[in-house]
Amino acid sequence: MKTPVLTFFNNKGGVGKTSLIYHLAWMYASLRKRVVVFDLDPQANLTAAFLDEDEIEVIWGQPGKGSTIFQCVKPLTSVADVVQPILQNIATDLYLLPGDVSLSGYEDLLSTEWPNSMGDNNLYRPMRILSSFWQVMQMAAQKIQADIILVDIGPTLGAINRSVLVATDYVIIPLGADLFSLQGLKNLGPTLRSWKKLWQKRLDNWNENHEKEDYPQFKLPQGKMKPIGYVCQQHGVRLDRPVIAYDKWVKQIPNVYREFVLEETPAEHIRQSEDPYCLATIKHYRSLISMAQEHRKAVFNLTSADGAIGSHSLAVQDAKKDFKFLAEKIAKNIGVEL
Repeated sequence: MKTPVLTFFNNKGGVGKTSLIYHLAWMYASLRKRVVVFDLDPQANLTAAFLDEDEIEVIWGQPGKGSTIFQCVKPLTSVADVVQPILQNIATDLYLLPGDVSLSGYEDLLSTEWPNSMGDNNLYRPMRILSSFWQVMQMAAQKIQADIILVDIGPTLGAINRSVLVATDYVIIPLGADLFSLQGLKNLGPTLRSWKKLWQKRLDNWNENHEKEDYPQFKLPQGKMKPIGYVCQQHGVRLDRPVIAYDKWVKQIPNVYREFVLEETPAEHIRQSEDPYCLATIKHYRSLISMAQEHRKAVFNLTSADGAIGSHSLAVQDAKKDFKFLAEKIAKNIGVEL
């Protein structure tokens, strides 16, 4: 049985995606679910949240070791195969395969092999390359007996993200309350459906090809890419953006999600707070965020020794309840028992 892959994706950046994954990873680990996090954003911001720069420098300075996602797949750019991933054990039940700024160089190969995978002959190499992220994910999950794989990707619709989504079972869409997030949502739904159909054509092509018999142990991801909901980032009050401006966009999210992501008929007068597809509204924790970053902890793991006293202490407890609720809701949707 393969470990479920959950990817957080919106082609609009700045919606709190990386912070969301970081906190959910810590929460699942605290709930005794073994989680492995993959940083497939070439900017490697999630890696920087887990590790300090000295640690990252050492990891990036070990080419060919399998210490980053790019190091694992880079051999495919020549004549070799993927290498076993070397995971960073962040805490009990929490593991990371670090990102790598060099990953952007893999985009050209993925773009080249996408059309080649629909040929009549020599299909193994393009299918191996296009599914390489999934292969590494499952190798890592098997290595540590992971219960869930969490994936962070950049805000693009390029070849890297297409191959990540091909490897993905479930998709969560982080959103901000603004026009740009809504437009990203409108772009994302049709793109996911298109990629899913195109990958199915490639699976069918591979299954009907005589070459499949030569590689009986070669498995491929099914590319389900099932959207299970969205998470909205709560706005912060700013003088140049009145609350009414945020409310305008918040009210549109439920029906934009239905129409463009699920291809459902819009519902009348549905509020986000009543929308079953809204997994959560993530609060702004303001100064707690910088405090958590300084101590390399999740907000809900801050203690009085870290400076979380008084009202901050109450906010820490609220954050713990909120993320526990969200983690449980997601687990139920993807069939992971807590």
